[in-house]
Amino acid sequence: MSPAEIDALREDTTLHDDPKAQPGSSYSAPIGALSPTLDATFFALSDPKRRGILERLGRGPATLTQLASAAGMTLNGIKKHVGILELAGLVETEKVGRARECRLSPATTLGEAGEWIETHRRTWEGRLERFERYVERPG
Repeated sequence: MSPAEIDALREDTTLHDDPKAQPGSSYSAPIGALSPTLDATFFALSDPKRRGILERLGRGPATLTQLASAAGMTLNGIKKHVGILELAGLVETEKVGRARECRLSPATTLGEAGEWIETHRRTWEGRLERFERYVERPG
């Protein structure tokens, strides 16, 4: 994601959060939009490279250079992925000397995503159980 796309995502999120946003404004939330935080979390987790970065950081902090080397990516490529993870609140970065160190953040956004998934899992299980009873009833 380019810096311009990240800025556009920030603007979209700001408008989505703004209850005073005008109906004719340049952004309208897509049908079924969840919340800016939840959308950003699912977007960040949708890419296998970013999930790999999170797995690596689960073992401890790493510099951008270490992450790029392990993922077989360029420094610019890894910066973009880490930036998306940072916007989603999944990763924190800090300048340490000449390097930028990355670590997992407390990630309260994962809790929100987990709750959303669990709610929908229970809903679908209930629907499937009712469907099963309907199909198996004597006819």
